[in-house]
Amino acid sequence: MASSDLEQLCSHINEKIGHIKKTLSLRNCGQEPTLKTILNKIGDEIIVVNELLNKLELEIQFQEQTNSSLKELYESLEEDYKDVEHLKENIPPHLPQVTVTKNLYMKSRLTYCQINDVIKEINKAVVSKYKILYQPKKSMNSVTRNLYHRFIDEETKDTKGHYFIVEADIKEFTALKVDKRFHVILNILRHCRRLSEVRGGGLTRYVIT
Repeated sequence: MASSDLEQLCSHINEKIGHIKKTLSLRNCGQEPTLKTILNKIGDEIIVVNELLNKLELEIQFQEQTNSSLKELYESLEEDYKDVEHLKENIPPHLPQVTVTKNLYMKSRLTYCQINDVIKEINKAVVSKYKILYQPKKSMNSVTRNLYHRFIDEETKDTKGHYFIVEADIKEFTALKVDKRFHVILNILRHCRRLSEVRGGGLTRYVIT
């Protein structure tokens, strides 16, 4: 065996011995009452940090899924807008042009302005809701706790594993008006398969798909 190989082997063995000594030292420390209490607290903190990391991972996954859905929705709506513009420019002369053009213009205007605003607000409501659901219960005040229990009560077997909101969440977390125009935009989102409805118990749940 070459001297360099022997030196490397000795170094590796010494490193292992050092790790064993440190382990035995920590084990002995753990038997002392004061240090044992500190180690237990450290262990509890590690558990809390691990739970926070799991929640952070879920939040990142949700944001990535939402961003992907919004991108697909925007592309789909952009294609719809192009189709609408094409129809506007190629309406047969025998059709009632003024009425049709007005309706088509209203649809294209919704595509670029109001729909994008509603998508952002829906996203805001979803994020706000699920931040509360992921929040440790001990840190909740009475208002947040009441919202938490409402969210839990609104879940059904059909919403399990899915993100969803109800009209109360829109009113709670956004400045949107839940009016006729809002429901028209929701119909467009359902048509594009970005939302689905789950009804029951007098509630309509808007599920992110």
